[in-house]
Amino acid sequence: MAEAGTGFLEQLKSCIVWSWTYLWTLWFFIMLFLVYILRVPLKINDNLSTVSMFLNTLTPKFYVALTGTSSLISGLILIFEWWYFRKYGTSFIEQVSVSHLRPLLGGVDNSAPSAASAAGGDADSGRQSVSECKVWRNPLNLFRGAEYNRYTWVTGREPLTYYDMNLSAQDHQTFFTCDTDHLRPADAIMQKAWRERNPQARISAAHEALELNECATAYILLAEEEATTIVEAEKLFKQALKAGEGCYRRSQQLQHHGAQYEAQHRRDTNVLVYIKRRLAMCARKLGRTREAVKMMRDVSLDF
Repeated sequence: MAEAGTGFLEQLKSCIVWSWTYLWTLWFFIMLFLVYILRVPLKINDNLSTVSMFLNTLTPKFYVALTGTSSLISGLILIFEWWYFRKYGTSFIEQVSVSHLRPLLGGVDNSAPSAASAAGGDADSGRQSVSECKVWRNPLNLFRGAEYNRYTWVTGREPLTYYDMNLSAQDHQTFFTCDTDHLRPADAIMQKAWRERNPQARISAAHEALELNECATAYILLAEEEATTIVEAEKLFKQALKAGEGCYRRSQQLQHHGAQYEAQHRRDTNVLVYIKRRLAMCARKLGRTREAVKMMRDVSLDF
């Protein structure tokens, strides 16, 4: 019943968006028709001749002043954008257009991109809508502990802004958690760990989860954030692969027994795909290119 109601609302929304396009077109033609009908009472021809005369009387000084004023305003906007980007890690104009203007125009994309969804396939249908204008997540596939921290050690600066951390936190909660995590103590701890802002708190929570059970997502967190080298990260991902394959086989047998089991199987699939992709990235970074290509090919074929 709820799914039928949701489908009806989606169809209604799409119809409204579709109708607005044609209403704007109709309004444009109506305005053209009214201007044509009222051209004599409004004295459009006389007004056009007056405007033409005014433009002909303008001197070059006016255009110089106009150009200087527009350049000054553009420079002030650019300085403000630069300050806002340095402080918050994103463009103010882009954020306003994406967060406030685009939803009003109906420009929403219901498929949130992610590395795990691109390789793993199934995406959560209940995921929140993400605007079409997106920030690319970690395009170089860098490890937060082994590679981003190296930048911090060398330069003394933080490579990731609060906005970057928020994006990755959303991805982690989307693909590494599900509604049934509260039934398993280790997964419940990891569900809280992905929401933590402090890196040390996340790492401590991952160790706490491993004390209770062999948790694949806990190994993922330690490989991404605690490992200081790619070799250490690869060892942790291999442990995560062993734990993730066991969870995947168990959930695969129960996926048709209910919606909760299906969500759990989807989460376990995302975790397994993510682990295999990261192992392939480790192999590539360590110079084993052929092995990395084979692993990525196997992932694309299996899932």
